[in-house]
Amino acid sequence: MITDSTLTLHQLFSPAFPTGAFAWSHGLETAVQEEQVTDAESLQAWLEALLRHGAGWSDAVLLAQAAQGGDAAELTELGLALSPSAERRAETDQQGRAFAATVSQVWGVEIPPAPYPVAVGLTVRALDLPLAEALRLFLQAVVSNLAGAGVRLVPLGQTDGQRVVQALAPLCAAQAEAALTAGLDDIGGFAPLLDIASQRHDMLYSRLFRS
Repeated sequence: MITDSTLTLHQLFSPAFPTGAFAWSHGLETAVQEEQVTDAESLQAWLEALLRHGAGWSDAVLLAQAAQGGDAAELTELGLALSPSAERRAETDQQGRAFAATVSQVWGVEIPPAPYPVAVGLTVRALDLPLAEALRLFLQAVVSNLAGAGVRLVPLGQTDGQRVVQALAPLCAAQAEAALTAGLDDIGGFAPLLDIASQRHDMLYSRLFRS
């Protein structure tokens, strides 16, 4: 029984929820090693591009569509097809599988394996959680995880990392609101540097992250 939807959402997007998000950098590790991201300002710009034009936006739309009753099989196929590299495909697939399995076991609902945003959307629907709040917290969790990766990789101080998260909060809210009424035709974005970074990651000499 869901007694408090806000607490449930915070649990789902907590760093303690076992999706393995801490192991993935979404190509950020490449950007740091190639000196495209060197400080808090460039980290913020990188994450802003992700939210506006990359997977931040497309994942928000996929989540909203799944939560609003979209075809799970179609959204799963699309979510995997949008991955620009093998590592990004593994990132969304493995996090989604872990998320779905944990939700199914803890809340006793059947969430099928799906790309991470699709699995989240199906969970929001199954548990009757507020979609607008779920979208905001989902995007903030994505930003927080990647800002944490940036803190370790650049490296930056913890305070700088939190400043980046705080600065991007209004954009997370705006993108979440836009995703509520967006359709699949609105998914398109253009973030070639992010895509290239994810494709080049497996060629790095040394790596801390899986993507």
